[in-house]
Amino acid sequence: MRTSAFLYPWDVVGDPAAPARVADLGVQQVTLASAYHSTRALTPRHPRHRVVTAEHAAVLYEPDGRWAGREPRPYAAGSWAPGDAYGEAAEALADAGLDVHSWVVLAHNSRMGAEHPDTSVVNAYGDRYPWAPCIARPATRAYLVDLAAEAAVRPGARGTELESLGWYGLAHLHAHDKIAGVPLGEAGQYLMSLCFCADCRAGYAGQGLDPAEAAAGVRRALEPVWRGDEPSGGWQAVEKLLGAGPATATRAWREETARTLQEAAVEAVRAAAPDGFRVLLHADPVAYHCGANAGVDPEHILSVADGVVVPCTGGAGALTPFHAHRTARTTLAANLTVVSGMGGSPATLAADAAHAVTLGADELRLYHAGLASDADLAHVRTALAQLD
Repeated sequence: MRTSAFLYPWDVVGDPAAPARVADLGVQQVTLASAYHSTRALTPRHPRHRVVTAEHAAVLYEPDGRWAGREPRPYAAGSWAPGDAYGEAAEALADAGLDVHSWVVLAHNSRMGAEHPDTSVVNAYGDRYPWAPCIARPATRAYLVDLAAEAAVRPGARGTELESLGWYGLAHLHAHDKIAGVPLGEAGQYLMSLCFCADCRAGYAGQGLDPAEAAAGVRRALEPVWRGDEPSGGWQAVEKLLGAGPATATRAWREETARTLQEAAVEAVRAAAPDGFRVLLHADPVAYHCGANAGVDPEHILSVADGVVVPCTGGAGALTPFHAHRTARTTLAANLTVVSGMGGSPATLAADAAHAVTLGADELRLYHAGLASDADLAHVRTALAQLD
C-alpha cells in the first residue's frame, strides 16, 4: 500500500541520516512542507537542534518574480528554513529513493492578517481573525491561487497536497489559546466562523439576505450559547439557532466561494505542473466545516482534484462519503497520526490502516515522521512491514 510520511525541511537539512531513516520506515513517499504556518516543532533526532520555532507563515523556498509589487505576497522563512530549504531537503530525500510531493498550507496565515487586517475573516461581532484569510476577498483569492501554483510545483516534486484550501474559522491552535471556556458545539463553531467583511456581506445580499440583519441574527442565536447552553447536533442545530432560511443562504454563499477557489487553485497548479503531477486536497466531507481539512462536497472535489487526504485518527468514517463518489483515477488517502504524544496510536497502525482500506482508502499518510519518537517510529516500521 502506497504510504507517505509528512516532514518539514528542517527535519532533513543538516541531518545526513534523516533520508535513510525515513526510507527505512517502509514508506515510498514523503510529503514535504513547501509553504507552512507558524509552529514550534520538536526535532528529536537532529544533530544540531531539538526545537525549531517557525515564527510566522512562510514559504520554505525562494519565491519567484511573480510577487514583485504585489500585496499580499508570501513571506520568506527566517533562520528556521533559509534559502531553498525545501529544495535541499527534497534532493536529499530523492537521493534516498523516495518520491517527494509538496505540502502547501494556504488559507492560514497569522502574519498576513496582522499586517493586512483587511484580508481577515470578520465575525458577526466585528472581531477579526488574523489567522484566517477571508477567501471571498479578490486580492486574497488571487494570492492563494498563485501561491498554490508556485509552492506546489517545486523542482522534483511529483505531486502536491493542498491544505487549508477553504474557509478557516474560529477553531485554531493560536498562541496560548483561551477559547474553550464556553462549549460551542459544531453549530456554535459555524456561527462564530461566519465572515461579515464587505465582500461576504455583498455575497449574503446576493443570496437574498440583509447582511446587517444576518449579523444581528447570528448574535441573537449565540446568546444562549454564552449562557452555557451548548447546542447539540450539526446542521439542524444551526438552522434551529439561526433560522432555516438565513442558515441556508449563508451556507450557499460560503460553499460557492470555497468551491470556486478550489477549482481555480487546482487549475493553476495543473497549468504549472508537468504531466502526471498529482493534486490532492486535505478535505472534510462536510462542506460547511472550516479548518485545515477544508469542507468540500465529495462528488464535486473528486471531479476536480486527483484525490483527497482525509483525517482518520480516532476513526475513518470520513472516508465513506468520498468512497461513494470515487473513480478509477482518484486517490483516497487515510491520514493517521503516528505521534503518540499528539493523540496518535502508532501501536495500532496496522489495524487502523486495514480498517481504512475497508472504507475505501487506497493510500496512507502518516503524520508526522519528524515529530515522532523513536518508539513511535518503531511501531510504524513494524506496521508497514505487515501491510506489505
